[in-house]
Amino acid sequence: MRKSWVTSFVLSAPLIIGSGLTSQANAMEAKMQGNKQPLTIERFNASPALAGKSPRGLKLSPDGTRVTYLAGRATNQNFYDLWQMDVESGKTSILVNADKLASGELSDEEKARRERQRIYGQGIMEYGWSADSQSILIPASGKLYLYSLAADKVKALSIGEGFATDAKMSPKGHFVSFIRNQNLYVLNLISNKLTQVTKDGGGAIKNGMAEFVAQEEMGRYTGYWWTDDESHIAYTRVDESGVELVTRNEIYADGIKLTEQRYPYAGKTNVKIQLGIANLSTLKTQWVNLGKEQDIYLPRVKWLPGGKQLSYQWQSRDQKTLMFQVVSINNVNKPHTLITETSKAWVNLNADLHFLNKQKAFIWASERDGYEHLYLLGNDGKLIRQLTKGNWTVDALEYVDETNGWVYFTGRKDTPVERQLYRVPLAGGTIERISHRSGMHNAVFAKKKSVYLDYFNSLTQPPQISLHSDDGKLLQWVEQNEVKQGHPLYDYAGLWQQPEFVKLKAEDGQTLYSRIFKPVPFDVSKKYPVVVRVYGGPHAQLVTNSWTDKDYFTQYLLQQGFIVYQLDNRGSAHRGTKFEHAIYHNLGNVEVDDQKVGVDYLRSLPYVDGGNIAIYGHSYGGYMALMGIFKAPDYFKAAISGAPVTDWRLYDTHYTERYMGSPVTNKKGYDASSVLPYVKNYQSGLLMYHGMADDNVLFENSTRVYKALQDEGKLFQMIDYPGSKHSMRGEKVRNHLYKSLADFLERKLK
Repeated sequence: MRKSWVTSFVLSAPLIIGSGLTSQANAMEAKMQGNKQPLTIERFNASPALAGKSPRGLKLSPDGTRVTYLAGRATNQNFYDLWQMDVESGKTSILVNADKLASGELSDEEKARRERQRIYGQGIMEYGWSADSQSILIPASGKLYLYSLAADKVKALSIGEGFATDAKMSPKGHFVSFIRNQNLYVLNLISNKLTQVTKDGGGAIKNGMAEFVAQEEMGRYTGYWWTDDESHIAYTRVDESGVELVTRNEIYADGIKLTEQRYPYAGKTNVKIQLGIANLSTLKTQWVNLGKEQDIYLPRVKWLPGGKQLSYQWQSRDQKTLMFQVVSINNVNKPHTLITETSKAWVNLNADLHFLNKQKAFIWASERDGYEHLYLLGNDGKLIRQLTKGNWTVDALEYVDETNGWVYFTGRKDTPVERQLYRVPLAGGTIERISHRSGMHNAVFAKKKSVYLDYFNSLTQPPQISLHSDDGKLLQWVEQNEVKQGHPLYDYAGLWQQPEFVKLKAEDGQTLYSRIFKPVPFDVSKKYPVVVRVYGGPHAQLVTNSWTDKDYFTQYLLQQGFIVYQLDNRGSAHRGTKFEHAIYHNLGNVEVDDQKVGVDYLRSLPYVDGGNIAIYGHSYGGYMALMGIFKAPDYFKAAISGAPVTDWRLYDTHYTERYMGSPVTNKKGYDASSVLPYVKNYQSGLLMYHGMADDNVLFENSTRVYKALQDEGKLFQMIDYPGSKHSMRGEKVRNHLYKSLADFLERKLK
């Protein structure tokens, strides 16, 4: 019944948009200009980066006079130096050469932190401006450096022995703080006095540090926060002693490293977390009363202006309740709850909180009407007005200009497949679109000047950086990054293919967005095999008008005669809570159903070889690939599954329980969402790969499937990478991986 309904839909021409999704998407160029040299796997993993000069770590100095960014070298795209552009003259120059800083092996803690942040590379990986725009703090290999703009000199700070992580400049620039050996330290930059703020860190106790799930799932990478007057620091004290201690075998080419990791499996014990406020004059800590229930999460902490009140977001273990609370430093035992957000499924987290300075109010983001929107509330928690509204989502609150009365945000007001910059009057009123080009816009505003940086990319444009006035007017290019002769992409751009966007319908009537890339050269009279590239999990989106290096392998496959297809199934991001909550308590069900809708559509096309369709994905996409070939073997002839979760009992608490609830109360759902019960349905055509030192999706996820398939006498292939983590980094590793995947697809689909 399901299949016949979809077929009748697919044949309904008005519901298929073959040449474009929106007027913005239609405006994309059909092709990029350039030579027609075939793309190779070795080239798209090599330096210089195909995307050209695509800086990261983009910032504006607080006074708005300089743009700073990290740029990879032509000889090594993963080795970064700090660069600048003078806003007035438009001149760019290297600011700090990373060769001047210490280099060496990272600590295990820093390696894990970077893996959580998805940061990969060498040289300068992070930096921070002082409030007066006169100096920059640069951590490197556990040491801390201060660069003076006036002296044009880098100075090593005297912080003693040991590896420093999570270094910050204090709000007024008088201090530098950092974490060492699981304790919080503060260095006075005037007197050079080093103060150890906490002293009981070590073993299972971590002060000022974000726990595993805070980093991996909440997007919180720090565990301490300065007041704006520099008198106090709020910090978390995490006790991991109750979390299961896992001894993992990290398998490397030259040996096995036994690693102990406290991994919070779904349904098991989490860390105990406390929130303290340290007085930097007395070095005494007051502990905030977080309530009787200790099995909680603390996803966000932020000081109110003036430094006398601290706000934090309290999240229940089941993530159905989020309370926004405020406590005074004069009475930490009596927090006040200003907002309580609830959901029958889960409450999504965001970082869109901003306290106003000129009135006792704050801006808060909520999905209470089914879509993430911005609200203005008084400091008593009472609603003043809803600032944005409609069947579309806000991505992020970017900047608040109280002087001129504007609230800037990025969102999907015009189409879900693009991110644009908008502004709305703080007093309420009509939303104005600031950005204009079709694609993905990320804005970085200066703190003291009404200018912003636009980090833009699209399907036809690798990342560009431009400086704009607050009304969107282009002031200066920072990096135009045009694909012209001399650009690393130019030799290959003539064969670069753009997709067609297609809208389909899920079983419940909700719209599914997809895109199809046709091979080059393309002959409509031929039938081509298809690779369905999937992620499928929440908080992610593949079907966008954006540039990503993940599409390089797609372009390679197109040149080998494959069609590549992508569909964002229910559960994925930027579509509202109804679309997301369809996966609640039963992962791997509606997601697979929606991917089958996509395959039904593909099979309706005259140029698709419907019997030769593969599904390929990594992480949640790896899980989807297994569920696809196990649950729908008549849809997928082959599957490539990379680093998959295979039983949700093996993944972490905060992510898994958000969507699945507890394994105790939802045993049936956990059983049905595991890939293991469906192994018996497998016929043939599976390749699995996994990093043998993966500390996120543990290697055990794959070995369980290996054993189950072997017990069933099922033939499959596996490639395991010694020493590789979840992100599968490294040029040699990626060359081997993508060559293996391409060879597998050639053999299975042709």
